[in-house]
Amino acid sequence: MSKKYAIGVDYGTESGRAVLVDLSDGTEVADHVTPYPHNVIDEKLPNSGVKLEYDWALQHPQDYLNVLTRSVPAVVQASGVDPADIIGLGIDFTACTMLPVDAQGQPLCFNPELANQPHSWVKLWKHHAAQDEANLINEIAERRGEDFLPRYGGKISSEWMIAKVWQILNEAPDIYEQTDRFLEATDWVVSQMTGASDIVRNSCTAGYKAIWHKKKGFPSNEFFKALDPRLENVTQTKLRGEVVALGTKAGELTESMAKLMGLQPGIAIAVGNVDAHAAVPGVGVVTPGKLVMAMGTSICHMLLGTEEREVEGMCGVVEDGIIPGYLGYEAGQSAVGDIFAWYVEQGVPAYVQAAAEQEGTNVHEWLERHASAYKPGETGLLALDWWNGNRSVLVDTELNGLILGYSLLTKPEEVYRSLLEATAFGTRKIVDAFHNNGVEVQELYACGGLPQKNRLLMQIYADVTNREIKVADSKQTPALGAAMFGAVAAGAANGGYDSIVDAAQKMARVRKDTFKPIPENVVVYEKLYQEYSKLHDYFGRGENDVMKRLRAIREEARH
Repeated sequence: MSKKYAIGVDYGTESGRAVLVDLSDGTEVADHVTPYPHNVIDEKLPNSGVKLEYDWALQHPQDYLNVLTRSVPAVVQASGVDPADIIGLGIDFTACTMLPVDAQGQPLCFNPELANQPHSWVKLWKHHAAQDEANLINEIAERRGEDFLPRYGGKISSEWMIAKVWQILNEAPDIYEQTDRFLEATDWVVSQMTGASDIVRNSCTAGYKAIWHKKKGFPSNEFFKALDPRLENVTQTKLRGEVVALGTKAGELTESMAKLMGLQPGIAIAVGNVDAHAAVPGVGVVTPGKLVMAMGTSICHMLLGTEEREVEGMCGVVEDGIIPGYLGYEAGQSAVGDIFAWYVEQGVPAYVQAAAEQEGTNVHEWLERHASAYKPGETGLLALDWWNGNRSVLVDTELNGLILGYSLLTKPEEVYRSLLEATAFGTRKIVDAFHNNGVEVQELYACGGLPQKNRLLMQIYADVTNREIKVADSKQTPALGAAMFGAVAAGAANGGYDSIVDAAQKMARVRKDTFKPIPENVVVYEKLYQEYSKLHDYFGRGENDVMKRLRAIREEARH
């Protein structure tokens, strides 16, 4: 019997990656990346040049289809694998990344008559312009005593589905009326592969990003009417569609898409998933007590539990949301790698760039090496990691970054180290929130680009959290997890697996070398963390709203 394979497609913020995986042991046979030609659309619309307001972040849905028609054929060709032996395909996506579609399931922005209207486009996960709507959702839900609010740490984010839908209704009611359904991008891409007119929604994005509950469904029509009478029936109309569990077969690959993707028609297509959540089985975590950090431009923190607990600032707790049979908890930091990239691009002096080039390295590596020479606390700097707001535990996109302790002697590598430490302190806040509310965190697992590239960062995280960190062996863990779900959609009878637990036992791997806390570093970082916590509460819990006042002054100046 020949070997069987599955493909996982990981849709990130700036590119999509396809990975071809051997189902017998999880070996990644081939991978290929397709950058999005339009990248993040945050200044003006393509072609029309219509300017966007502050805090907007859009994308072009055609970029997603290009990943399927470029990266998937590329991995098949590079691997030499017979397409007949590829039995399933799964995808994962950033979330909430949503788009309005017409009755034929096509994005409204594909319509030339609507392409110059910003609300017809994909709203990327980091679109924060629906903050006013998010604030009202939280205020009205709290006033009404809605039982869903504690499941989301007491606050709904502007990044999520309902806030974005309401923003469209408020600012572009004509677009709202012309929308047949609002879909997560992951569900839309799946529908393009299966050709299904009855588009299914996955339980992960529905649960974490759209306030859906496995037993209770969406909040009541009365709640939505209290938000806005025009939203009263939104879940039966614009958000309609069966919600199905992860690993479910959404359908089969159509003849037309099979030709474009270099695959055989009829292979199993799994329902969509969230990128970070797909990574959990990708590192082999299928039991409680193990916090998985998907580390990239942002961090998503995921944890399995057996009881539903209220934890401040978590992004949600969803039954079967990550691994069937468990409650899946999610929290997150809305900027991590983005902060380091910002500093390298905007804050590093020219001599650092020149020194890195002379040494034949890049600026990130140069800064890491020089920052590693400092002991914890030696820089005298302390930072708050809110360059893109705070997702957990404060759930406030209007907060900003801060660095304290500058002097005329401060060097670029010291600033860089303080930014690494700030993101570690942010993760510690999340770990403490879980652990102190009865959802135990014994050890940490890390996956994504950052753990593979930055050893200093991972050692700082181990020291700050005082926990051992295991790192995924795979460089494309979400894609590996997506491929696992593709194998589950295919089923054991076809050479795949009947459960994600079975798939993880055979296919997941972590590196042998781990990052263990260094006792003397733990002591110093505990002192710094206490100072971080004071700043965190002072600027983040309303004692001093200077960050928000500065934003207001800036907006007045711009207008």
